[in-house]
Amino acid sequence: MNVIQPLIDLQDTDGQIRELEREARDIPQRKAQENARLAGVNASLEIAKNQLAAMQQRIKGEEAEAEQIREKVRGLKTAQLSIKSNKEMQQSIMQIEGLERDAEATENRALALAEEIPTLEKRVAEAQEKVDADKGVVDGYVAELDARLAEVKAELDALLKERAEKANAISKSNPRFLLYYERQRTKRWPVVVTLNHDGVCDGCHMKQPPFVEQLVQHNKDLVACTMCGRILYRDL
Repeated sequence: MNVIQPLIDLQDTDGQIRELEREARDIPQRKAQENARLAGVNASLEIAKNQLAAMQQRIKGEEAEAEQIREKVRGLKTAQLSIKSNKEMQQSIMQIEGLERDAEATENRALALAEEIPTLEKRVAEAQEKVDADKGVVDGYVAELDARLAEVKAELDALLKERAEKANAISKSNPRFLLYYERQRTKRWPVVVTLNHDGVCDGCHMKQPPFVEQLVQHNKDLVACTMCGRILYRDL
């Protein structure tokens, strides 16, 4: 039996742990990306709503201004009842006519602005429809991610227990092997690699001296690559 096999088995478990840990880190990022995308869609809806509200406010402003002018006209017409001279009457008539023109122009502006309301309302409706549709998709996707994250955590817990058992077994039989493996694991991955039949380390791809090939072939001790320090073994 390959004396390095327990380390290979431990490395297999560590590889699974690394993948799950990477996935566990990735899931919150994917959720954040989806929520950011939904936030962008919501922002588009708010912009459309604000544009509609602003237009409605402008129309109200024009209508209010027109009403103020009409009120002045009514006041002037009431005042005409007490005017006695033709000159004053002519001045009042001219003033009223000017105000009525202003009122009509203001009302026309309000009508022109009102013609844009259907387009803005359609834009709001379309934006709302997109928000509703995207929210359903995002909520479903986020729920799937949450469920997967729970699975990942459960799998990680099981693998970490399995790893502890494997590491403990190696520590009892070959503590030096485990110590070397753990130290190398913090520097490079994978730690245990094959020495191919050309005498090349599959980790750094450097040719090893003949004595390294002989030691690996004898399969009696831990043998490290002379370049990268990875643990070498040979598939039989």
